[in-house]
Amino acid sequence: MTRPGPSVYHTLENESFYFTGHDICIHESIDTYGALTWPGAVALCQFLENNQQQVKLMDKEVLEIGAGTGLVSIVASLLGARVTATDLPDVLSNLTFNLLRNTRGRSRHTPQVSALTWGQDLERDFPYPSNHYDYVLAADVVYPHKCLDDLLKTLHHFCRPGSETTLLWANKTRFQSDLRFTERFKSSFNATLLTELPQQDVRIYKATAKE
Repeated sequence: MTRPGPSVYHTLENESFYFTGHDICIHESIDTYGALTWPGAVALCQFLENNQQQVKLMDKEVLEIGAGTGLVSIVASLLGARVTATDLPDVLSNLTFNLLRNTRGRSRHTPQVSALTWGQDLERDFPYPSNHYDYVLAADVVYPHKCLDDLLKTLHHFCRPGSETTLLWANKTRFQSDLRFTERFKSSFNATLLTELPQQDVRIYKATAKE
């Protein structure tokens, strides 16, 4: 029996990827930012797959913010991580569908899905230190919107002094807001540029909290 696709989206398309020896099929939609797979997500997946000695995800606690279609969380799960994928409530149906479809029977740990609105109820929904993550992943979460202050606040909540949490952020530069946020990000954390993909205009940063 074929499982139905997520009912919340009206216009669905499939996009196929191949990572960690697995075919990955992603349901996408044109209805919302969170229902498309963006270039930064693909670049971050490639980086995680190709740098497993540098970023060891096996049995690590991993949180993705702005998970969207779930591709990054799927790849992290296939690499052995204990993944919690988060996004806005209206994205979770499609996100959950993609995660379960592509990790069931393949992953060491079943990925979890949780609602997270940047900057809101962080201490209530993700209290520290009971919600501690080894890695926080973010891909293409910066674009012209009014939530960039809340995004930075959210990153600080999870990647705080003493947490030993590593933040991996992949971003395709499109607008001036990307450049301004990047400068704020670099001044807020101990940030290093891991890799740059000039053709895609994508950069991947690694960051830890300033002690």
